[in-house]
Amino acid sequence: MAIKPAYVKKTAKLLMDRYPDAFGDDFEHNKELVEELTNIQSKSVRNRIAGYVTRKQRAAQAA
Repeated sequence: MAIKPAYVKKTAKLLMDRYPDAFGDDFEHNKELVEELTNIQSKSVRNRIAGYVTRKQRAAQAA
């Protein structure tokens, strides 16, 4: 079963909107936060969401 990119993006955006100051540009920290703040049990889905959040945070800092 494939993971839909829209699900990853929607979940990441929701988390970033709810907790704007919690996430940073460190993948490991974001991965732990995603695990704490959601009930996602799949490691690959958690990592994809954390990676998307990390990429967006790094882009926001660069801009």
